[in-house]
Amino acid sequence: MANPDAERDRLNHLSNVIIGAALDVHRELGPGMLESAYKVALASELTGRGLAVEREKSLPRIYKGRPLGRAYRVDLIVEKAVVVEVKAVQWLAPVHGAQLLSYLKELDLRLGLLINFKVKWLRDGIARKVNRFPD
Repeated sequence: MANPDAERDRLNHLSNVIIGAALDVHRELGPGMLESAYKVALASELTGRGLAVEREKSLPRIYKGRPLGRAYRVDLIVEKAVVVEVKAVQWLAPVHGAQLLSYLKELDLRLGLLINFKVKWLRDGIARKVNRFPD
C-alpha cells in the first residue's frame, strides 16, 4: 500500500501548483470570460508547468441498464490525481460541490478543486473537496 503521508504531500503539492496556475490565468484574463476560455487557459498553464492534464473526460453512466452516453464530463484531471471543475458563475452553489464530489467518487480519486473565475479575488472562488483523503 502507498505511503499515506507521501500521497497526502503529493496531492497538497499538486493542489498548490494548480491554484498558482489558476491565479496566473485569473490575473491575465480577469473575471469576465466564458468558462470555456478559463478551461483552455488553465489546461495550457498546467501543461506548461509540466503536468499531465486530461480535458473534458467523459464518465459513462448507466440508468436502469441503459447507457446515458456522455452524461458526465469532467473539466480537468491533473496528473491522474486531482479533479478540477472550472466555473464562471456569480457564486458557487452547493450543487457545484456535490457535482465535484460525485466525480471524485466515480473516478475513485481523493482531491478535487472547484475554481470559480467570475470573482474579483480568485481566493474567494476556490473550494477544495476530498474523498477519503489520506490522513
